[in-house]
Amino acid sequence: MNLASASVSQKKAQTYTSIGVETGVAAANPHQLVMMLFDGALLAVVQAANAMQQGRIADKGQSVSKAIDIITNGLKASLDYSASDELSDRLASLYDYICSRLLHANMKNDAAALEEVSKLLVEIKSAWEGIANDPAVIAGAKNAG
Repeated sequence: MNLASASVSQKKAQTYTSIGVETGVAAANPHQLVMMLFDGALLAVVQAANAMQQGRIADKGQSVSKAIDIITNGLKASLDYSASDELSDRLASLYDYICSRLLHANMKNDAAALEEVSKLLVEIKSAWEGIANDPAVIAGAKNAG
């Protein structure tokens, strides 16, 4: 396979992946969308760690920026502050902390900070997975669809 056909194949694969993601987003309920955001943030953190380990500074910065964007404009922006409990405030503070650790990891090439972020995101994601079968979540999903 020559370079030109490899590039075309890669572009087709990216298009196929993009269509698959768009279809998944369109068919997802709000709970599933949050899970997709966690998956995207975790993937970006892994990509940042790999780029850091390989000395690819620009790629590391792009991956960290992507993770911060997903956390800030996805996870944090989707918090529901209408409930009277303080869960949204606590999660917002945790998301802010995670973003500050990502910035630190990027500036200082701190792999331990990326690992900390990954562990925090996995922990929050597992809590979301744990409520997937909650009757309130299921009812919300039916109302959203």
